Amino acid sequence: MSCATAAAATTSTSTCTTTTSTCNPTKFINSSFSLHSNSIRRITHFVKVPTWGLFKKKHAMRIPKRSIASCFSLFSPLELNFSFFSPHSFLDYPSNFSQFASRRRAVCACEGAYQLNTSVIFDRKMSKSAYSDGTQNPLIWSSPEKGCTIEIGKQIFCNRSLNMKGIVAVGFDMDYTLAQYKPETFETLAYNGTIKKLVYDLGYPKELLEWKFDWTYMVRGLVLDKKRGNILKMDRHKYVKVAYHGFQELSKEDKVMAYGSTLIRDAFDEPDYALIDTLFSLAEAFLFAQLVDFKDNNPGLIPEATDYGQMYKDVRAAVDLCHRDGTLKEMVALDPKRYINEDKMIVPMLKMLRDSGRATFLVTNSLWDYTNVVMNFLCEPEPQSGSQTLTFDWLKYFDVVITGSAKPGFFHENRANLFEVEPKSGMLLNTDNGTPMVQVGSTSVDVQLKSRDKGFKVFQGGNVGHLHKLLAIESSSQVLYVGDHIYGDILRSKKILGWRTMLVVPELEKEVELLWEIRGSRKQLQTLRNERDSIENKIHRLEWSLKFEGVNADEKQKIHEELEELTSEREQVRISHQQAQRACHQKFHKVWGQLMKTGYQNSRFAHQVERFACLYASQVTNLSLYSPDKYYRPSEDFLPHEFDILG
Repeated sequence: MSCATAAAATTSTSTCTTTTSTCNPTKFINSSFSLHSNSIRRITHFVKVPTWGLFKKKHAMRIPKRSIASCFSLFSPLELNFSFFSPHSFLDYPSNFSQFASRRRAVCACEGAYQLNTSVIFDRKMSKSAYSDGTQNPLIWSSPEKGCTIEIGKQIFCNRSLNMKGIVAVGFDMDYTLAQYKPETFETLAYNGTIKKLVYDLGYPKELLEWKFDWTYMVRGLVLDKKRGNILKMDRHKYVKVAYHGFQELSKEDKVMAYGSTLIRDAFDEPDYALIDTLFSLAEAFLFAQLVDFKDNNPGLIPEATDYGQMYKDVRAAVDLCHRDGTLKEMVALDPKRYINEDKMIVPMLKMLRDSGRATFLVTNSLWDYTNVVMNFLCEPEPQSGSQTLTFDWLKYFDVVITGSAKPGFFHENRANLFEVEPKSGMLLNTDNGTPMVQVGSTSVDVQLKSRDKGFKVFQGGNVGHLHKLLAIESSSQVLYVGDHIYGDILRSKKILGWRTMLVVPELEKEVELLWEIRGSRKQLQTLRNERDSIENKIHRLEWSLKFEGVNADEKQKIHEELEELTSEREQVRISHQQAQRACHQKFHKVWGQLMKTGYQNSRFAHQVERFACLYASQVTNLSLYSPDKYYRPSEDFLPHEFDILG
């Protein structure tokens, strides 16, 4: 995959023999290569332009202070076929990569060189040190020392074309986007707090206080059936493929009886169902499963009037109490390092985006006091604890910060008032669409000016109209917003506003790396599936001949014997395929399997990612590994009738 984009495309056809290379901004390496004929149509040529031309825009832009080095890497030209190099083709057809995992080449093109606009999947073992110079200093795309490779888990995957040159503002959510919480500590904290609220505030049995939380059990993309006490995983067509009642797996017959025998198909949406679409929801889903088992196995300890649906409402109420009384955020503020992963790439990423001319903004549902604690931890050179003095230096990386935004209402409700936040005191000040207002009975705006003189633009509440005005956004398509919540961040901003979107899926890094490792197993699964189809076709042919073709007694005997052999063979292949598929399934997660798949179909979560996220990646800082002017292009879509021909 390209770790950076250069300035224009080459027409040379000589073959590159460099194995790896590091960009040198003072020297142009005239690298060129020959491509497979199927690849040529995927290359887009650009006119060679000087570096400063990359950053010319209608609005006032920040001009980079130094040259930008860029490079891209390729497999051996003889084995390159660009029709496969995409997130979807890699995930669906990994066997195509086995031939050229060992034959790879890298081509490095520096400032003023040429651009190859495509994405190539790399062997994840190619480079393990592409993100640091060995002294803990993070390297980004524009660093002269930046390596040419991007590990597969750090890549950005594209669902629909996005030309970053058309983006004038890049926005970020904070919780689980910029701030990645540690599930083993943060989710356990949320779980324990919720248990205490259930017992002491809502009257649940004290036995709950002895329960333990398994933070590895639940995954995103699940659906809670509130009425039946079931937890479901569905494919993109909303067919239930995996189902548990509490922690007890449902049989195929039970699944069909509950979800497959109705005249009208269930939509699996609120109010009867709850969607586990954010990492914040994993603890409450696990607790709900525990309560279902507890109610079933301990009749009388939970009143009969408290059904599964009421238990879920109580869990949600307890979670909300934890957030409202500050139980969670006070603990995080005391020791951020215990609950939040450090990421030294955040500040370089923000600097690079601003140096490229983009405005940057932060829109979070967290209030100012907590936001300041978390962002200090993420952006300060030496992470501070909540007991130390906090600074506002991190605000220089953002043009606008909006806290307490109440997403997703922020994207479609126009009645919310916008208040300016005075950073030091946290005081809320009235504004007229972002402009400071003198308070009644006063002729001074000293408080407001103290903050605004430093360039601080911190607000609370408001709506997207206020944000557009503050950033002077002319068109919603000029905004790229990065978040982790498929509904709260991505769906609303995409469907209602037309913002460009990027979804952060931390689980993706492990998933794609594992997919690469088991690509041979996936090929074997497909072989078994095809073998089963072939045997069934022979069986159907013989059964047809017995019914409609005149055959004598001897021939009938032979056909029956052959049918018995084929039926036995089919059953053996079916069992082998089923066992192999389950083994593959359990390598990702012992209970729920692969996040993005349910059997051979995309999961419901994957379907939502494909529909609403222009880009998706494992971490927000993956943006720092690509040119801020990159043109992201998706793979070609394949229908079943095209796959065998074009694939």
